This record gives sequence, structure tokens and C-alpha cells, in this order.
Amino acid sequence: MNNPKNIATELAIAALDAQSPMTSSLVDAYKSAGFTLALVGGPVRDAILGRLGSDLDFTTNARPNDSSKILKKWADAVWETGAAFGTIAAKKGDHTIEITTYRSESYDPTSRKPDVDFGNSIQGDLARRDFTVNAMALELTGDKPEFIDLFNGVEDLAKKVLRTPGSPEDSFSDDPLRMMRAARFMSQLDFTVAPEVILAMTKMSDRLSIISAERIREEFIKILMSPNPHLGLVLLVETGLAELFLPELPKLKLEIDEHHHHKDVYEHTLTVLDQAIALESRLGGPDLVIRLAALMHDIGKPRTRELIPGGGVSFHHHEVVGAKMTKKRLKELRFDGDTIEAVSSLVFLHLRFHGYGSGGWTDSAVRRYIRDAGQLLEHLHVLTRADCTTRNKRKAEQLSATYDSLEERITTLKAQEELDQIRPDLDGGQIMEILGIKPGPIVGEAYSYLLELRLDRGPLGIDTAKAELLGWARDKKLM
Repeated sequence: MNNPKNIATELAIAALDAQSPMTSSLVDAYKSAGFTLALVGGPVRDAILGRLGSDLDFTTNARPNDSSKILKKWADAVWETGAAFGTIAAKKGDHTIEITTYRSESYDPTSRKPDVDFGNSIQGDLARRDFTVNAMALELTGDKPEFIDLFNGVEDLAKKVLRTPGSPEDSFSDDPLRMMRAARFMSQLDFTVAPEVILAMTKMSDRLSIISAERIREEFIKILMSPNPHLGLVLLVETGLAELFLPELPKLKLEIDEHHHHKDVYEHTLTVLDQAIALESRLGGPDLVIRLAALMHDIGKPRTRELIPGGGVSFHHHEVVGAKMTKKRLKELRFDGDTIEAVSSLVFLHLRFHGYGSGGWTDSAVRRYIRDAGQLLEHLHVLTRADCTTRNKRKAEQLSATYDSLEERITTLKAQEELDQIRPDLDGGQIMEILGIKPGPIVGEAYSYLLELRLDRGPLGIDTAKAELLGWARDKKLM
């Protein structure tokens, strides 16, 4: 009977042949030049799991300049930006590959950048990998493919457990970002993390402070955009890593006493994230903005928490405070401006629906809801629905029905009044012509006045808008 490594070899070769037949010509190119080439790391793991994609990683004894020469003859495009770290990237057809010279790398205790030394042995290269399930290789330039698994990665893959090839302390000392990668693989692959790895992450969490905000952001995004970010986020909180880059999340674990009851904000937040992900089909698929907004929507609560005499807790204006905190945190993590504005806007707006009560909003209020959400209206729909985590079935059904009615009113008003582009009945040029004025602040004031009328009363028509404008100008003593 085949042993697990033989089965893994067959699965990996079959996946590579089926998904990336062009690999054979790449292997021939390296072999002809006298170099080795092995599929390595995540693609080997994914090939065994039946989820091999079009991004492939290889390792070789060829130095970067040699790889560059080979790839320039073989690929459609070549990038040498990672050459200093031993990596040459290339694209052929719809496949992207990275080929890295055997290497070992480590961090100086105070440095954010790894020191890279090239090696001559694939065994040494695999020993420096982050986890055993990523420390497997398929050597392709021998007489037949050879599956290399020095650290029992196949066994850990079968058990769905994350362990390090050597001691986790040495691994995380070399590259502290690997601690976040444990959370990422947990979320992506539904793996558990070995106890000794969790212990090392907890003891060494402060080491994450030497990693740049940009690298932390990219790993955080990968966790958040995984199939089950809930798992990884809990690990980050429990090991103390979240304190280093997202302290607002563990701070949601507010103390609850017998006299001042309130919902567990931390667990509520993770549930909102889960429920937002379940509704993402409304947004066309996985969406970073909605996931960030779900995670951050209540971060203003710890700062606004007030105990109510006689029992209970209030969090007045936590959406305002939370929006400011969100903007600050995402800036520190070097997110782009558009993402920061979108997420902070959703945090600011996430309570707006609760003023709707049992459905008694005026058309004016609905128009303002649409105007304030702007292009984020569908995101706000998702966030608002996800924010209902009550276990009271009757209350949940009532909230859902009320929001259904709001969406129906929005659809009706948008169809009647073209609310996607709410603007006054008169534009700036018409305002200047009617009032006989030149461009200046008065035009903007008049425009804002007419816009408010438009939101309050709906379309006015040119004649009514002109009469209102003239009345406004007379009140302002402009004529």
C-alpha cells in the first residue's frame, strides 16, 4: 500500500500536470542550464489539498542572475525587483511564478529587514520555512520527481495542524511576521495551531514591533479576506499579537458586572463580521471594506461607556468616536485613502438605521440616508443587517422586516426621483444668472440651500426652485 508521502507525490504531480503543463518546459530550461528546480512551499501544500492555483513558487541552486537569463528566454515577462532577496518573478500565459535561490535568512533583533544568505542545499532552504506544511518540495529536475518532506509536513497536513520545522522560538525570532501567518493559515485552511507554537507566539508577541506597518497590513488583509477570519482574529487576540497592531479589538472585551449588563461587545463584533461575510454576495463577493467596517464598527464603545444609575450601560456617540478611531488606526497601518474614508464612513453611519424606529421616517429622512451613504449604500445595507445579533427570534424578525421596508422605500424613491445623483433643481450657472452674481461663496450657499429643499421636498421643478431662490436672496438682502 502506498505510504502518505507516495500519495502526496502522486497528488502533487497530477495537480501540476493538470493545472500547469507549461512547468515541464521550465524544468527543461533549468535542467539544460545545469541547475536544479523544485516546486516548493504553499503550492506543494495546495497541490496535495487539490487547490493548486496559477501562482507557483520554485526554489533552485541557480543564482538570481542565472534565473533571470533563463526566464527571459522562457517567459512572457520578467521582474527582477526581488533579486536582492534571491527572487526573480515571471509571467507566462496566465501563470505567475517566483523562483528563489536556496537561501537562509534571519532578523537582527532591532532590524525590520532580513539578512539573506544564498545556500547550495534545498535541505537548508526548507529548514528556514515558516511551517512544516510549507516546508515540502517536489524536486523536478532529477530522473523522476522526488518528494522532499524533511519535517513530516504531510503528516501535519493530514492532521490539519501548524508546526514549525525547528523550534517556534527560533522561527519567530528570525521573522516575527510568521506569528501572524499562523493566524492566516488557520483562517485560510481551517487548521489548528500546535500548543508549543501558541506558547511561543504569546511569549514573543512583542517581537512583532520590529515589523513594518506595511508588512503587518498585508498579512492582516490576508487574514481578514480568508474564508474564516474569525479563527485567526481570536488567535491574534489570545496571544497578544493584536495589541501590537489593532489594540482596539482586544479592548472590546469590556468588564461586565451583575448590575450593569450589556452585550459582550467582543463576541458581538466577531459575530457581525461572520454575518457580514454571509451577506457579501450583495456586494459581488469578498469585500475588504465591509469586513473592516464590521470589525471596527463598535471600537468607540470602550471610550464612551457610561454606567447608568440603577443598572445598564450606555455608549452615546460611540459611532462618532469610533469613526475617528478607525481613521487613525487604518492610517497607522498604511491603508490607502479610499479604504480609510469608506470604512470610517460606514462606522459613522452604522447606527443611522436605528433612528428609523418602526418605519416612521419621512421621505426627507430617507433621501438623507441615501445621500449620506452615497456609493456605500449597499455596504451600509449589509453592515446594518449584520449588526443584528440578538438571540430573540421575534426581535430579529422585526428588525429584518423593518429594514426590508426601508430598502423598499429607498428603491421606490430612487426610481421616482433619480436619487443616485441628488442635486438641486438649479445648477451653479442658473443660480448666478437668476441672481445676477459672479462666482463666489454666495453661489455655494445658494446651492446648499436648494439642495436641502430638494432633500426635504423632493423635485421642485425649475419655476418653484427659482421662486425659492429669489425668496432666499431677499431674506439674505442680496437683492
